[in-house]
Order: sequence, then C-alpha cells, then structure tokens
Amino acid sequence: MKTGLVYLCISLLCAWFGAMYEQFSHGVFSYYMIYSFAFPLAGGALPFFLLSFRGGRTPGRLPLHFYHSGVATLTVGSIFQGVLEIYGTTNPLTRVYWIVGWSFVLCGIVGFVIGRRRKFAVSKKKEKAADASRHENREV
Repeated sequence: MKTGLVYLCISLLCAWFGAMYEQFSHGVFSYYMIYSFAFPLAGGALPFFLLSFRGGRTPGRLPLHFYHSGVATLTVGSIFQGVLEIYGTTNPLTRVYWIVGWSFVLCGIVGFVIGRRRKFAVSKKKEKAADASRHENREV
C-alpha cells in the first residue's frame, strides 16, 4: 500500500511539473510531457494498489528493483522527450529510454512470475513431505 501511495504522489508531481512546464513554454506543448504522469500511475500505483487489496505478496527484491527502475526510466524518458519537443529539436538517443525502460519492466515482471512459481513449487514439496511424515507417524 505504501509503494502505491508513493507512486501516486510521484504521478501527481509529474502532472504538476508537466502543467508548469507547459505554462511557461509560450504555448508550445508536448504529449510526452503532458502524459508523463501515466507511467507512475498505471505502472506503479495501480499494480501495487491491486496487489495490496488482493492481499498478494510483493515481488522479491531483485524483480522489484528492476520494475521500479523501468517505471522510473520510462517516466524520465517521457519528460526528456517532452522537453526536446517543446524546445523544437529531436535526438535519436531518446529511443534508449524506451528500450531500457520496457526491458527493465519486463525483467521485473518475469522475475516476479518465476519467483512465485518457484515459491509455489517449494511449498508443494513441503506439503508433500509433511503429509508423508504424518502418514508414517500413523503407521507406527
């Protein structure tokens, strides 16, 4: 829940920053700047609030770091792309933000799924071992 609130605050900060930047940009605007708040909102606040309300476990440390880094990279890349568009220039290196950001998000999601499967398999093995020991105790 705490992580979802932090992402919600970050998305509000990004929305405020985009509005202020547009206010002082002499009528020039960029959709990348305006919608930069969507990455922390849809990629951060929404998933973590859903995990919190469903009572789900959060991912392990490494997948969580990858996921947070991906959302941060996408947010910063969107703001940077917006600044360049408002300034009136382009840079082909901005594609790196999108590639790295989505790669980190994907690594975080894959790590979370693999970690959940591994924990599920380990818990099933422990249940089988416990059932076997209970069965042995009954026979004795």
